[in-house]
Formats: sequence, structure tokens, C-alpha cells
Amino acid sequence: MSRTRLPVAALSLASVSALLLAGCSQSSNASQNTGDSAASASAATGKKPAPFSTGTVKVALVRQSGAGDYFEQWGNGAKAQAKALGIDLTVYDAQADNAKQATDLSSAINSGAQAIIVDHGFPSTIQPEIDKAVKKGIKVVAYDVDQTNKSVVSTKQDDASMAQAVLDVMAKDLGKNAKVGYVNVAGYAALDKRNTVWKSTVDANGWKQQFKVGKVTDSTATDNVPLVSAALTQHSDVTGVFAPYDELAKGTVLAVQNKKLQGKVKVFGADVSNADIQNMTAKDSPWAATAGTDPSAVGAAVVRTAALELAGRLNKSSVEFPAVAITQDFLKKNKIENMDQLRKALPALNLSKVSTADWIPNVAH
Repeated sequence: MSRTRLPVAALSLASVSALLLAGCSQSSNASQNTGDSAASASAATGKKPAPFSTGTVKVALVRQSGAGDYFEQWGNGAKAQAKALGIDLTVYDAQADNAKQATDLSSAINSGAQAIIVDHGFPSTIQPEIDKAVKKGIKVVAYDVDQTNKSVVSTKQDDASMAQAVLDVMAKDLGKNAKVGYVNVAGYAALDKRNTVWKSTVDANGWKQQFKVGKVTDSTATDNVPLVSAALTQHSDVTGVFAPYDELAKGTVLAVQNKKLQGKVKVFGADVSNADIQNMTAKDSPWAATAGTDPSAVGAAVVRTAALELAGRLNKSSVEFPAVAITQDFLKKNKIENMDQLRKALPALNLSKVSTADWIPNVAH
């Protein structure tokens, strides 16, 4: 999201503050194949600062990942960047269990980690452990977490820019005074931020919101199909639906197709991944546009941010990753079938200049 990849991503989608869906068990540096080409790292030319000049640096990645390949790509980018930096990275994933994420954080604190990256999570369950880590002198970098400790570095997708990018396309496609539908869930930081932009866009265009449905589960796409189908049964006159997390968008697409409305109803999503690209470019797909960041590049950039913070060279308390709009027409015109091809066609997805230095080997995606 953040995947919203909750999350664009993100997610995400992705980003989301906590899309507590499917995840991985605790692991180490091993990456999984997502269909992307392997990331390579550009050579570092500068002298390593401490602690990177004095031996192995231990970092823990404490995740609350979500459904879909956005989170897998994000994790692979983080692992690739950590490997390039010579970081001993231990990865935990709470698998939708809030209590487990708090326990994972406690384990990370006691593991000897010099820095902890917290990837998503509900603040009420993880804030106490974040505070303990900071008090112990551990550097903490949070991704898409609405936490309150001022010593923590905040990183996130720019969810307002993500929503605005795709809603600008939606406004152009639908025009003024259109009847629209909305698929979203309250209570997730990224989705709440996207919701704020949605409300202002509805008002600015005089749109008439006919329905709002949505839920986040361990099978978000599948479980939203009946909700959206029922809404479309009552409001088949809508011309567009906004679903600002790619798993919500996938469920919306299936519902539109089940109701045989793909020629009348356009879907506008958020986040981007290999699966999303395939969905958008499929024959008769109603998914007209999305907006997102490259999840692999974001994961890598978050690790670089943690490295700079460890070296005392970040000099800022927050880092945001801007999103770009991606339309179905653009994908089809450029014959884009996966994230590798999208990265080449859309250089704006490249975050190689974000949180970097001459001593950091920058992972290319």
C-alpha cells in the first residue's frame, strides 16, 4: 500500500499503517523470486563511516506484511540493499498477529541489533516496544507506522501524492458530476490519508458517491468481491470506483467483471506490482489507472535510511517516497508486462538518489 502495497503501494500498497495479512515466518537474508530480475548494486567509492568501518552491523527488520506481491518485493529490496551494505539482517514477520509483532520487537531489542526497522504495524501494540528500543539506544526507522516517539525516523510513501495522482486521472476520465463508488477501510494510516484526498476530490468534481464498502482480511481481494458486487447490484449506474489499495482494487475488478459492467465501470486503484500490471493489462480489464512507488526500491531506500541514521549522517527525521500515476493505456502502449519493464519505462520510479551517499553501494532495480 506502502502495497497500502498498503500499504501504492503499497500498500502500499501499502502504503498502509498496518495491512496485517499474509506474511512470512522469521527468516534471514534469503530472498524469494518474485519474477523481477535480481537487483545489482553500484560500487561505493567513499570511505565507510562507523559502525560500518568496524565490522558487521546487525539490523532487525520487524514486519507486519500484507497480502499480494507488493510486500514480497519490498522485502526483497530491503534484503538486497542490506546484503550490499554488509548488514547482518534478521527478518521477523508477525503474520497478522499484533501481539506477536510486539513480541518480535522485544526479541529484536534483545538480539543485539544496532538498528531496528519497523515495517507497518498498529501503534497501540508496538509503541511501548519502540520506546524501549529508543531508550536502550537502538536506532529505529519506521515505515508506514503512525508512532509518536520523536527519536524515531519516519519513512513512508507519500500517500497524499499517490491518491492525488490516480484521482487526477479519474477526474479526467469521468468528468464532473459523475456517480462513483468507493472501496476503502478506515483505521489504517495510509488509507486514511488517501481517504482525505478522496473526499476533497469528490467535492471538487461534484461527484455523487453512491456507496462505500470494504474490509481488510487475510484474503482481502476475494472477500471484497461479494461486498462490491452487492453495491454494484444496487448502484449499477456508477461510472467509476476508487479502491486505494491494490488488494481492494483486485476485488473490485472481479466484482465489476462478475456483474458484466467492465464496459461501463472503470476501476481506479493504488499501488503497483507484477500482479497488478497483469491485472490491468488483461483483456477487457476495467482497471483503468493506479498510482504507486516501486516496492523493491522503497524497501532498499528504507534500509539505506537506517544505514545513514546509524552512521549519524541522515540529518532528518522523516523521508517520503513520491508516487507516480500509471494508466492502463500507458502499460498497453509500451507493452509492459512486469515491474522490470515498468522501471525502465518510468524512470520516476527510481529512488537511487533518495537516502544515499558515496559509501553506500546503491541497489539497482
